Amino acid sequence: MRIILDGMGGDHAPAEMVKGAAIASKLIEHEICIVGDEGKIKRELAKNDHEPKNISILHASEVITNEDKPVKAIRAKKDSSLVKGLMLVKNGEGDMLLSAGNSGAIMTGGLLLLGRIAGIERPALGSAYPILNRGTVALLIDAGANSECKAVNLLHFAAMGSIYMEKVMGVRNPAVGLVNMGTEPGKGSNALKEAHGLLSEAKNAGINFVGNIEGRDVPLGAADVIVCDGMVGNVILKLTEGLGFSIMGMLTQMFTSSTGAKIGALFLLPKLKALKAAFDYTEYGGAPILGISHPVIKIHGASNANAVMNGILKSVPFVENGVIAQIEDAVRKMDVIRAGAERPEAEQDV
Repeated sequence: MRIILDGMGGDHAPAEMVKGAAIASKLIEHEICIVGDEGKIKRELAKNDHEPKNISILHASEVITNEDKPVKAIRAKKDSSLVKGLMLVKNGEGDMLLSAGNSGAIMTGGLLLLGRIAGIERPALGSAYPILNRGTVALLIDAGANSECKAVNLLHFAAMGSIYMEKVMGVRNPAVGLVNMGTEPGKGSNALKEAHGLLSEAKNAGINFVGNIEGRDVPLGAADVIVCDGMVGNVILKLTEGLGFSIMGMLTQMFTSSTGAKIGALFLLPKLKALKAAFDYTEYGGAPILGISHPVIKIHGASNANAVMNGILKSVPFVENGVIAQIEDAVRKMDVIRAGAERPEAEQDV
């Protein structure tokens, strides 16, 4: 397997990209190809203990920044680390791409250079969502790629998310919930009502749909795959992130307010560290862009070496378990369900 890493993407590139790759090179027996400024990457690599046989470098003279407009950058910066990385995957010289760069450019590049899986209208961004009372994560999909969705898009999100959770995250028969303003099937917009019907039918095709879930139930682990449009998903993520930071800030203030509080904090330190770790995005291996014809993982722009390492490690089951091929098969099954739901009632009764 050859994992392609965009060495110049992210706030701390190439130092943290290279450091994360160096750590991963000693944990897996696969090639990690770092694409970017060869001189800079070699200098960083020399600072880190690594397995030389598992790391290669491909020079790229350009970088796509967060200020670049995605479509223009993909078309104009042909020698950028991101475009060259995507082309390696497209041409069969790499099995998957990992990047902490410009989110819009990664999505645009995936669509323009790699293309969609047949039948997928809109690829989606999946994001790990911490379930605190279990110490596990769910997959929130879509996390921000599509602000408006049709029912069929939500059906596809559910199918893709289920496969990713089972094959990459190791969750057997993941429960799928549709985010809505109430648990009753008749709640929400027309698109949500239609999606509920499609997902209910999809139980026969292996989707473990548990029904509508409300926002208050999302952090309680109501579902392993949290299905919604990108605007709702992004709000859930940002709200949870802000709430997590606020809670940690309040606890820090409380436990440093007096000598007695500081003594008490010492006894609670392991629990506080565990709580902080639950909100730590670096542990979850990045966000898969599902619906693209090849495996692509977007890691946080501020990723450190730990996040890069975990992203690389999650790349292995993504490729080895044939997630893309399984999504292709699932989409065909979902389209049969959709076609059946759209047939006139009289025709269905024949």
